[in-house]
Amino acid sequence: MAKNRPSLRAPRTKAFKKQNGRCYYCDLPMWNSDAKIFSQRYKLTLKQAEQFKCTGEHLTAFHAGGASNQSNIVAACHYCNAKRHTRKEELSPETYKNKVQKRVRAGKWNAGLLLSAH
Repeated sequence: MAKNRPSLRAPRTKAFKKQNGRCYYCDLPMWNSDAKIFSQRYKLTLKQAEQFKCTGEHLTAFHAGGASNQSNIVAACHYCNAKRHTRKEELSPETYKNKVQKRVRAGKWNAGLLLSAH
């Protein structure tokens, strides 16, 4: 039987504030409550803005025994979170963060949508 996951709402919101609204991996701005305002601010469609929705990310995966507490939860944009979990090989959070930031600097990540904001 699958474990019931505790809600990540409170730790995600705290992480969002602690990280100044920026993704743990790509360091781009995210939104936590209003996609419309975010899309208008960065001149994105609502569909594009969805990629920057704040998600709660377990540093140590829940399925691997990672807790859903503040010390194991960071705020990550939907794009980074989804890409991390579709990889064939699982990278540590720090290794993945370094890889993502190199790709952002090279213009080969989701950052193209927000270059003027970063």
